[in-house]
Amino acid sequence: MKARKLSGTRRRVTIVGAAATSVVAGLALLPNWSAGAAVSDDPTVDARTKATFQRLADAVFTDRTDALVDGGRTGADKPLADGFSGDVTLSSGTARTEDATRSALGQRKEKLAEAGETYGKAGTTVTLNATRVTGRTAKAEVTETTTLTYARPRGDAPKTTAFQARHELTFKADRHGDWQLTGIRDADQGGLAVNTLSKPAPVKATAADNSMPNAPRAAITRNPAAAPKTGTTYDYKAMAAYAEKYWNVYNKDYPDFSGHGAGGDCTNFVSQSLKAGGWKHAPGYVYDYTKWFGNADIQSDSFVGVNEWSWFAQNSKRTKPLANVFQLEVGDVLQMDFDRDGSKDHTMIVTYRSGGVPYVTYHSNNTLRRSVASLVASYPNAYYYAYRT
Repeated sequence: MKARKLSGTRRRVTIVGAAATSVVAGLALLPNWSAGAAVSDDPTVDARTKATFQRLADAVFTDRTDALVDGGRTGADKPLADGFSGDVTLSSGTARTEDATRSALGQRKEKLAEAGETYGKAGTTVTLNATRVTGRTAKAEVTETTTLTYARPRGDAPKTTAFQARHELTFKADRHGDWQLTGIRDADQGGLAVNTLSKPAPVKATAADNSMPNAPRAAITRNPAAAPKTGTTYDYKAMAAYAEKYWNVYNKDYPDFSGHGAGGDCTNFVSQSLKAGGWKHAPGYVYDYTKWFGNADIQSDSFVGVNEWSWFAQNSKRTKPLANVFQLEVGDVLQMDFDRDGSKDHTMIVTYRSGGVPYVTYHSNNTLRRSVASLVASYPNAYYYAYRT
């Protein structure tokens, strides 16, 4: 995502692939997520309670995803999360919030359908990564993994799209010691999961001098004039294959910047994909935007920062702008400026194209083959920048 200044030591961040290492029922706890000092009146959270936390979270996010499915559960159907009773339940306030969330997602489903994006079914699983208990409050970190199946894919269009999202759930115990889910917070910086209403949080870019080129914005209208790729400088299939291999499992040959400081891992991930397809290192000073390099130990700002990547891509002539996002083809790069302040916020790479629609894969949130039509329908007011690689 946005540019960030890395620490002087450039320490390698330990990579934790959420889907690969999440522990169901929270049996493995992070060191700083152990239970607080117990007192006689404080309830405990045993393995059974943790498992119920996980099942309730699974129900909540399954309900949200189902609101996007064409012909899914109707308004008369009782949400799965409402079926919980006893020692772990939804609070009345959270129940009302989730009702409103599902209603808003139903409206999003209509907008997506107008853009030609409909889902026939979905599957959601939630793993509980860690729990922290302090007095009568418990916080649970969970990872949601959702696969959406396109309702009526045509020709060679992708059959599915998928994403991962991390959330923090807050539970509070009542006077009887029963737990109620009182709050849900998206823990990812991306905010780009199709079943979330959270707005991505823009991060201000590093100031640059006036010599840095400003990429032109791309239109988002459908069916633009064709702009096929004519060069064979790079291996675009290799770029796509790399991105789709590592969309939710991180390559240990590089650091993972998800959740670390301003930004995220999106541009780092795209740079790795470009490198896999033939982009060569341009070694030099890490803060020099005309240089580009990255490995396990050191990365240039242009390798990991969204604005810095744009400046390098244009200065080096490795890319050229496209007039419309629907002209993007496999191996091309798409960036977004959510708040339209002129400073870009997110970077994605095209890994598939069918029926005049590009499909992008990205980190933060980890996402596989999301259609550009879906992005435009969900974020119609963002600024878009399309790069031919």
